[in-house]
Amino acid sequence: MQLILYGVLASFLAGLATSIGAIPVFFVHKLNKKIYSAMLGFAAGVMLAVSFFSLLLPALAKGNIYQVIFGFVLGVVFLELADKFIPHQHFMGGIEGHASRLKRIFLFVLAISIHNFPEGLSVGVAFGAGDIKKALAVTIGIAAQNIPEGTAVALPLRSQGYSKRKSFQIAFLTGMIEPIGGLLGVTLVVLFTNIMPLALSFAAGCMLYVISGEIIPESHREGFGKIATIWLVAGFTVMMVLENIFK
Repeated sequence: MQLILYGVLASFLAGLATSIGAIPVFFVHKLNKKIYSAMLGFAAGVMLAVSFFSLLLPALAKGNIYQVIFGFVLGVVFLELADKFIPHQHFMGGIEGHASRLKRIFLFVLAISIHNFPEGLSVGVAFGAGDIKKALAVTIGIAAQNIPEGTAVALPLRSQGYSKRKSFQIAFLTGMIEPIGGLLGVTLVVLFTNIMPLALSFAAGCMLYVISGEIIPESHREGFGKIATIWLVAGFTVMMVLENIFK
């Protein structure tokens, strides 16, 4: 029960970091596209490192290769289906998923929710695995990439005509998707310990899908791919340092 509490609290705090990143919306009206690409690159780098160091390697240590491959592919398929059937919209990428009459703002929130759920899931699963130090590294890493993500959510909303308060509130709400993923991840792993390798690799598959299918293409869309790549390396490096500190 204690691990479940830790997992939910940690995923909540990681999601709350999105609100910290949204604070500039009260002072800045528009987000520079070059900065936006850099922020997305950094987020991709952190998530990539989390997928490998904090999810896949522990999964391989706790289970066999077939369990890990199955869970990994299952995570990818799960996000592919979510991406295909849940209507959502990216500011630069347009509408995806099924046709919908939902307002544009709700479609955007759904797009961010698809991104944030695997992040919360990874935090919850990490705590459920019982390695508190490694779980803390995951939490700090996800929180670190959520700060620029909060900026990348709030400022585009502001530039689209939404009020400062509304833009901030929406950024906050998108971060609160993470505790839901955290609760699901930590509860399943704690209650059903035999699925731990499957859960870890499933979270990794979800993360990798978001990185490759959404974040990296979005970070390159405006022609700042080199900057996005440099910041991806920076994010990956930050996560490697955290893994070393909390090993």
